[in-house]
Amino acid sequence: MRVLGVVGWSGSGKTTLVSGILPLLRARGVSVSTVKHAHKGFDIDRPGKDSYRHREAGAHEVMVVSARRFALMSELPCEDFPLPGLLRRMAPVDLVLVEGFKSYPFTKLEVYRPSLGKPPIWPAEPEVIAVATDEKLTECNRTVLDLNAHISVTEWVLARFASFTELAALLSGT
Repeated sequence: MRVLGVVGWSGSGKTTLVSGILPLLRARGVSVSTVKHAHKGFDIDRPGKDSYRHREAGAHEVMVVSARRFALMSELPCEDFPLPGLLRRMAPVDLVLVEGFKSYPFTKLEVYRPSLGKPPIWPAEPEVIAVATDEKLTECNRTVLDLNAHISVTEWVLARFASFTELAALLSGT
């Protein structure tokens, strides 16, 4: 498994980019999973459902299974579960796209929209090796990609694919 972080400010288009390149990667035969960091928390369960009652009664994990999918809900022992532990729980695939977790040391693609009025992440983050943007960035010393050209971004990911080595280090804790 290899990992590529997709980082950027809220509203920059990270999810749109990931959703755009996923089918293109799959069409090229790459098996892909995703990890999405939710800053405000979330709940896929609803009060009154059996799985919700199991969790509320104290189950450490609850798995809900249907004919075509399953969801595993785990109550975390801390406020923010470490990314390496989450990645170890995932089934092996060719590539994991991690949306968020910008403080972790792994290769990242920044989604940057100057129109949001937020500063770029890449100047302070050496792990950001490329920036996908919708404007010209003359001062950027990283690879600059057109945010709206999903085929080009996919080609860049595929070109970088062979050099992703960060996951092994993340999983080993080094």
